[in-house]
Amino acid sequence: MRNEYLNDLANRLRVARGWVVGQFGGMLLLILATLSWTRLPDKHWWEVALSLLIPVLLAICVLELQAGTVRRLADDDGKRVKLVWGAVTLLVWIAVGAAMWALLDWCDDRIWLWASYLNSKASAHGRVTVFTVEHIQRWFTVAEWVLRWVVVPGKLIPLAAASAQWGWRLPARRLLRLLWSWQWWAAVVVAALIGAWLPGHFFAGEPSGTVSHQVWTVGLKLGGAYLLAMGSWVLILAWVATLFGRQQKKPPAEEVLVREPVPVGPPERSLRAKAETPIDPDEGPGTEGGPYNRHPKYPPGGMSG
Repeated sequence: MRNEYLNDLANRLRVARGWVVGQFGGMLLLILATLSWTRLPDKHWWEVALSLLIPVLLAICVLELQAGTVRRLADDDGKRVKLVWGAVTLLVWIAVGAAMWALLDWCDDRIWLWASYLNSKASAHGRVTVFTVEHIQRWFTVAEWVLRWVVVPGKLIPLAAASAQWGWRLPARRLLRLLWSWQWWAAVVVAALIGAWLPGHFFAGEPSGTVSHQVWTVGLKLGGAYLLAMGSWVLILAWVATLFGRQQKKPPAEEVLVREPVPVGPPERSLRAKAETPIDPDEGPGTEGGPYNRHPKYPPGGMSG
């Protein structure tokens, strides 16, 4: 079973290799274009208009790239909406994710206050042993990280992947089965550790060495963080497509076609014999007056003496 899932995942990545390359190269170009947009001057009216138009074009490119990648990785069941409508639905999930991100930022700013309050409510022994401010703050930080990088993406990515294909006609049962699957949440945890936790440690140390050395170090760290983040993102998209594909409903038992032998040639003689007039037992084959022993020259009673 495990090999089947991995083979399916590899096949989807191979089929969508053009879109996968677009994720790595296209997103890098879009990030560089965004950085260049922040440097645009705004002295003339056309520069202001261009600075307003470029973000819209960049957003359209990002939405089209993500929706196209999801659709290429997934199976086409013939019920998809157009690519443009699937890309537009992603705006809703991005807005929901941004709202959840802002809420978690608000919680992050108050972790120390909450830790201090809970520490003050603990017993005198607990305040200096288990329920210290540092311990409570660490627990809240871990919980906030799990919510930010595991729970929220784990719920929004399947919904966004489904709406990119079918619009707002979401397959509720398939989504619920996926959200209750341990295989999905295990993959989300691994992707969060590789794409978010590990790159965060690249920049934890203090810079050292010459300026040129620091520049090269920062460049390599940024490149490694980008590759890890994009790699985990592409893999999680392919994995959700794999799980969706594996949940295709099988036809009911009464609709399954079963091969049955088909009679060919003329019907059996026994069936044709049953349709004929039955023979009198007294005149059956092998008797003296039977139809096979009857002579046309003599009556049925035989020759008279």
